[in-house]
Amino acid sequence: MKLLPVVLVAVAIAYYVYIPLPDNIEQPWKVMLLDTGFRTGMHLSSLKTWLGYGSNMEYVKYFMESSDDLLIRLFGSESSQWPGVKVSDIIFTGVPVRVYEPPAGGEGHLRRGIMFIHGGGWTIGSTKTAVYDMFCRMMSDELNAVVVSVEYRMYPEVHFPVPYLDCLTAAKHFLSREVLTRYAIDPERIAVSGDSAGGNLAAAIAQEISVDDTMSVKFSVQTLIYPALQALDFKTPSYMQNEFVPPLYLSYLVQFWLQYLAGDISLLSQCLANNHSSLQHSKITPELRARLDWTVLLPPKYKKNYKRVIVEKVSQGAVKEVPGLLDVRASPLLAGPEVLAKCPRAYIVTCEHDVLRDDGLMYTRRLQDAGVKVTSIHYENGFHGFFSLIFWPYVCP
Repeated sequence: MKLLPVVLVAVAIAYYVYIPLPDNIEQPWKVMLLDTGFRTGMHLSSLKTWLGYGSNMEYVKYFMESSDDLLIRLFGSESSQWPGVKVSDIIFTGVPVRVYEPPAGGEGHLRRGIMFIHGGGWTIGSTKTAVYDMFCRMMSDELNAVVVSVEYRMYPEVHFPVPYLDCLTAAKHFLSREVLTRYAIDPERIAVSGDSAGGNLAAAIAQEISVDDTMSVKFSVQTLIYPALQALDFKTPSYMQNEFVPPLYLSYLVQFWLQYLAGDISLLSQCLANNHSSLQHSKITPELRARLDWTVLLPPKYKKNYKRVIVEKVSQGAVKEVPGLLDVRASPLLAGPEVLAKCPRAYIVTCEHDVLRDDGLMYTRRLQDAGVKVTSIHYENGFHGFFSLIFWPYVCP
């Protein structure tokens, strides 16, 4: 009888942690661990909001940062693997950045340059988050590159377009002749990169810089790791197929979008049903819809038996209340072909078990149609956030 409480607690924990996963995901326990940590943060933050103790995302941020600190204490930091990388926290025109300089130095030759933008749903994560810090150290050392990681402002302190503008400001400063000379960076070999929400910002920055005639130096490569690129159609095949696949559930993604765009969270159910992009919203023109028409843009193998969902009529107000939904700075997939044609060549990573899969695949096709060279890497057994497992069993969606 004394063991009964222990058994009951063990069963309860197992029930909470276990979740059905696609058969081809390797090391499913890691996915469950990631999911459990993130779900716990979301649940506790929702409870905090319900009790009247402020924004739920404030607690999520605190929970994830605390988890990061705990992991470092338990397992130690792997940053010692790259002892020669010099790390500096400085300011680029008012925007905090962390700069990583490779041990090789710049004497006598020019190095690569990389601007990295972390993910986290425009809400969580930091340049100092262990996985991002170690990844930037590794890139700097192995690629002999000066890496600039941007500490952009996030929700709930700010909304769109502030994170975008912070990254754009940092990018323009980074690409200035003065900075490139100071760090001995080759102006012909500079990339912008990001994962998830960071991939969104990286794509948007790459577009803006590419059409800015005042910029004498532009990015030569954009690397987008499972990027979020549009918020008009939440009924593409990958959204429907992976709606309940951890760790980035579709409801979480839509919540992150609404928070980023300063939308009312009560619109979440409307967005999940695609009511926010119904035919009665005249601002969503046929031309805009064509730019994310998955029935045309996706390869046949990903369409399967899904049908396109376009709502004809719904109550007024959803798009009006979230005008950023139609802004290409928030949704790079909506950019016109004339903009895409000027973009740098791209390296785009997508995962089969990720709600954002189709965003990346559609952007790949649209860039290719515009004449841009794209390297598309698709992981059939991949899931959102796998990038974070390079070092830690920890994820920022």
